[in-house]
Amino acid sequence: MKSTMINTLFFCLFQSSILLSSSKSTNPFPKEALPTKSGYLPINSTSSSSIFYTFYEAQNSTSPLSQTPLLIWLQGGPGCSSMIANFYELGPWRVTKSLTLQRNPGSWNRRFGLLFLDNPIGTGFSIASTPQEIPTDQNGVAKHLFAAITRFVKLDPVFKSRPIYITGESYAGKYVPAIGYYILKKNEKLHASKKVNLAGLAIGDGLTDPLTQVATHAANAYYLGLINERQKNILESTQLEAIQLTKTRNWSDATDARSRVLIKLQSMTGLATLYDYTRKVPYEDDLVAQFLNLTKAKKALGVNESFEYEVCSEVVGAALHADVMKSVKHKVEELVKRSRVLLYQGQYDIRDGVVQVEAWVKTMKWEGIDEFLNAERKIWKVNGEVAGYVQKWKSLTNVVVLRAGHLLPTDQPVNSQAMIEDWVLERGLFQSVQLDNVSINSTFSHLL
Repeated sequence: MKSTMINTLFFCLFQSSILLSSSKSTNPFPKEALPTKSGYLPINSTSSSSIFYTFYEAQNSTSPLSQTPLLIWLQGGPGCSSMIANFYELGPWRVTKSLTLQRNPGSWNRRFGLLFLDNPIGTGFSIASTPQEIPTDQNGVAKHLFAAITRFVKLDPVFKSRPIYITGESYAGKYVPAIGYYILKKNEKLHASKKVNLAGLAIGDGLTDPLTQVATHAANAYYLGLINERQKNILESTQLEAIQLTKTRNWSDATDARSRVLIKLQSMTGLATLYDYTRKVPYEDDLVAQFLNLTKAKKALGVNESFEYEVCSEVVGAALHADVMKSVKHKVEELVKRSRVLLYQGQYDIRDGVVQVEAWVKTMKWEGIDEFLNAERKIWKVNGEVAGYVQKWKSLTNVVVLRAGHLLPTDQPVNSQAMIEDWVLERGLFQSVQLDNVSINSTFSHLL
């Protein structure tokens, strides 16, 4: 009897130990995963509308803090939250299927400060006091971003001198050039003490010049063996409709026509996702929504517990519906003359990937475009293995990352980290190209 009681007591204590251990291990937001700063950045003094941010200081900067680069990340959509990148792609911690956080070995804040902005207002945890305040074009987006960025820089005197790099993916292929161009124009009129210290821009798998990019899908899918010639002809007819509507500036109808192209391509191929044609299931970014709707997660980030987080906002998407087919290529053309620009794509993305980006880059009006197109496409290795290809001429760099899709840092965390660090710090293949390495008449591949 005594032995039975002891065994029972031991079993109860053992079970309690397991529960306590489990409780500790399933804490959704451990203290060490908290951002350095997080909160809200008002867009103006007359509205309660604000952009939500999370900031992570560099883990191991190789330069003094006053000179350590600041990366600003913008998600696409339009209307998708930058917390996707924070907790699923390139932030220091990633959400797991058990809705806990684990360290990300490929975080982009290893060497740099990393700021995530939920943009535009109404996206993610950002606040739009009225639907009417949500931007409907890139100028409105840029105006709000400029207000948020300048307010963020004022939070700490050390931020002022740090070089700023604007980065983002997908529909941020429009946001990034828009805010970059806006900064250039504002800086021309501002006193030196108030200028934004813009150093460069990086766009991953971006939608930048939709008219050119929408024309590529049929041929791309055909040569990948995903559709046959009859299907290619059908898809090209739908693409032409989107092109014609864009040329006549029927913006909303053009957006709908582009959607039909992508829906048809998905239907014809039966792919799980156009964002990565090798995936058997789509990206699991819905984990971010499940995680951020936990009360403890909201509390940790300083968000009102009643706030219902959405990965992508349909309201914001609707506000920018007529903006989708408008090009910002002319802004990239200006930026590449006065700043550094990185374009990068995942090999498996057939929505906004390698072929789509090559198509619009070839049409750029820039004095260095011929030299860029004739520059050697160099084999890029990380840790001794081929990671992709780098093509560069002066201020423009293009990278194709192997074995990656649209959410490239999710697929290749370490390689994406190596890419952004080497580009910002101008190391290895990302150093300035010497003139004697390039010939305008060379026969190197024009692939981007």
